[in-house]
Amino acid sequence: MAILDDPGLFGRQWAASYDRTDNPDPADAVEFLAGLAGGGPALELAIGSGRVALPLAARGVAVEGIEAAPEMVALMRAKPGGADVPVLVADMADVGVEGPYPLAYLVFNTLFNLTGAGRQEDCFRNVARVLAPGGAFVIEAFVPDPADFDRDEQVVVRSVTEDAVTVRVHQYDREAQTFVRQTITFTDGGVRLKPFGMHYRWPEQIDELAAAAGLRLEARYAGWRREPFGPDSRDHVSVYRKPLTEPGTRGT
Repeated sequence: MAILDDPGLFGRQWAASYDRTDNPDPADAVEFLAGLAGGGPALELAIGSGRVALPLAARGVAVEGIEAAPEMVALMRAKPGGADVPVLVADMADVGVEGPYPLAYLVFNTLFNLTGAGRQEDCFRNVARVLAPGGAFVIEAFVPDPADFDRDEQVVVRSVTEDAVTVRVHQYDREAQTFVRQTITFTDGGVRLKPFGMHYRWPEQIDELAAAAGLRLEARYAGWRREPFGPDSRDHVSVYRKPLTEPGTRGT
């Protein structure tokens, strides 16, 4: 199954309507992250239109970002305070900044948007490189439910109006833990396609990525309000820490 490796694809396709969609209220995430950031600077991977970064910056935390789609950055720049947030336009897996940062974060399942071979591993390794000793890397992601992909293909009707029909088609590779989705809109003027891919992982597999990069799991919650995480949790917020000292060295 072909996987969509273009890091800017999502932003280019969805920027025009992104802020009109039902995105989560960032208040709880901002409160959580502000408690870890101190004065910053905090690094947001896939900063997008600033949904989390701008209210976090308004709390007095210095925020920097990485975003692959200039179209998404333009959305943020048009908002109050958006012009003041430094953003590197690049693939977030490369983490092409220097740091050090006491906090880096990646929210709203976006880790799974890294579908290329080894790119999630690259992301963790490069975040670990720019974290300050003792710094935190926070991941928000869903917990995969096998019932959601109990067949290799799915077709769902999203909307039907007098002027258009929108359907969403998924094709899964359950062994590789990937899927490709097409959102297809039919109108009398033609057909519009919006492809999207994910490489999903269970929390324990994300822990393995972190451990390979030298980060340790400090805490896991079922949400931004620090709800206890359990077997029935459908989402998780996980906090990984970089050691205060490098392996093989002594602290002072």
